[in-house]
Amino acid sequence: MSFVELAKQYQKELITLRRDFHKFPEIGFEVENTAEKIYHYLSQIPLEVKKNVGKTGVDADLIVQNATKTIALRADMDALPIQELTDVPYKSTVEGKAHLCGHDAHMAILLVTAKILGQLKDELKVNVRFIFQPSEEVWPGGAPGMIEEGVLDSVDEIYALHVWPTLNVGEIGICDGPAMAQADGFSIKITGKGGHAAIPCRSINPIYVGCSVIDALQKIVSQTIPSEHEAVLTVTQMLSGTCYNAIPEHCVINGTVRTFCSKDQQMIKEKMSEIIKGSEIATKAKITLDYLEGYPVTFNHCEQAKNLADLLKKTIGPKNIIYPAKRALFGEDFAYYLQKTKGAFLQLGCKNSQFESSPMLHDPYFTIDEDCLVTGVSLWLELISES
Repeated sequence: MSFVELAKQYQKELITLRRDFHKFPEIGFEVENTAEKIYHYLSQIPLEVKKNVGKTGVDADLIVQNATKTIALRADMDALPIQELTDVPYKSTVEGKAHLCGHDAHMAILLVTAKILGQLKDELKVNVRFIFQPSEEVWPGGAPGMIEEGVLDSVDEIYALHVWPTLNVGEIGICDGPAMAQADGFSIKITGKGGHAAIPCRSINPIYVGCSVIDALQKIVSQTIPSEHEAVLTVTQMLSGTCYNAIPEHCVINGTVRTFCSKDQQMIKEKMSEIIKGSEIATKAKITLDYLEGYPVTFNHCEQAKNLADLLKKTIGPKNIIYPAKRALFGEDFAYYLQKTKGAFLQLGCKNSQFESSPMLHDPYFTIDEDCLVTGVSLWLELISES
């Protein structure tokens, strides 16, 4: 029996687990109920299980006699502070929170993987550490705390997967080198002069200033960064005002910068500072920039990425393995694990055939084709059994 066929035997359980996580999302480090479900499930398997790791994380060890090394597999647990707009029967029951990045799928896949590997323990040659991490979505992320508490101790390699809506179910993408971008954030505070909306000449309208700043920001990448480098600056929030007939005193602009090299990152920061200084002179508003360097580049180790691609080409089929895959400007705190230990981050095809253009991650309509759950389990089984 192939590992795909074996994983299919657990398809109903995979779907049930994923939908339960989906209905009851938790965000950040506040994933106590999610962690308790995971701890209970893992405790039924012959594993050494620990909870409250890195605040609210869970890890578990499958100890194999005469193991040659230890491989870690990681799943993230947290949802997003976004209102889900799908009409699926298992949609989020929590207002303003939803699993719109697929972490519900990641958890289900890793739980069933642990269950099956527990049954195959006598056939394995490596120890396996299962890591369930909180707060991937919110900087500074849950990874640093879990690393600090020892989840990488004695680990030789680490891997993670992420559902990928641009790939079909059954397809797996593996990048060689950079897989995800440096993910920074910024906040620009503009202080003008408030007043009556009917007499704008006596005020300094921070909204007008903010609009001109945003317009200038949107030109930085196209005019500064070579297109082949890949970078993006995106404004995601503009906060100002309390009523329609008064000019506010303040305006706040928030957003993100994504880059793959430090030179591009520094160049964008410098251009942002130049724009702010110029706008201050031109408008007489006071403008400050708070730039936050977030998750580093998620860098796949080339040997591990190639070895995994070669293995999966043999077992799953060369047509379904995309190597090297196209990197993405998303951010991932899995980057911190890869700075400490060799490994790779995988793209798991989950494109939902119900949509002509499958909604992307963080979209309020995001959903997956649940057949991808079987693929996820089977690829982990292949990796561990052949290591």
